[in-house]
Amino acid sequence: MTENDKARSPEQRQKQITDVVMERGSMSAQELAGRFGVSVMTVHRDLDELERQGIVRKFRGGVTAQPSGVFESNVAYRQKAMRAEKQAVARHAARHVEPGTSIMLDDATTTAEMIPHLGESAPLRVATNYLEALRQLSQVRGIGVMALGGDYDPLHDSFLGTTCIACIESIRVDAVFVSTSALSGRYAYHQEDRIVAIKRAMLDAAAKRYLLMDHTKLGKVALHRLVPLAEFDLVIVDAGASEAALAEMKQHNIAYEVAT
Repeated sequence: MTENDKARSPEQRQKQITDVVMERGSMSAQELAGRFGVSVMTVHRDLDELERQGIVRKFRGGVTAQPSGVFESNVAYRQKAMRAEKQAVARHAARHVEPGTSIMLDDATTTAEMIPHLGESAPLRVATNYLEALRQLSQVRGIGVMALGGDYDPLHDSFLGTTCIACIESIRVDAVFVSTSALSGRYAYHQEDRIVAIKRAMLDAAAKRYLLMDHTKLGKVALHRLVPLAEFDLVIVDAGASEAALAEMKQHNIAYEVAT
């Protein structure tokens, strides 16, 4: 153990553990103990605290930043995961944005990938509760930005809660673009009840509704049922979507397009 390791505070070590797990996806407690020169017991205390904060989830012998049916990944991990697929889906979705209209984006990292393409549809009015999206949109010429405020949640980097829902309910947009954690059968799903409430309010506030999904989310479920897929005008998936997943949507008469 180096002098730097000895001087590292639990908070500093937990921040570094978070960075490593976000980068690797999953690690064992033994790997983390060796990397940081501390005991496995110390690592488990750190992981307990990070799990309490909702940053990671523990499993027997290790920790992961990857989502499950009841755990939504930290936004830092989601920004890195399936980046190319999300970009393809978002690029395709941007083609459905008409100049001179108003749209809404949720706090998904997939819909945020639409932002580099939205300037082509200016003039445009965009409402979102995702803080990073607000920052990026403010730099795009010809786009008016509306912040959907509320209680700031750092794990999602977005504004949530009843105040946010009230903001959403006070407006009406031409189209909304959302993503979620899972899609199976005739329904879309998400792990968190509070996120479900925000997304449902967004869907209710839009004339047209688009669902953006990378193929890793297809054929999966999460704790909370969001809405029936039939409520979307279009589901957009990437080219990695399996024939079985596409056939299931076709069987249920769900309109979809595959981004190329």
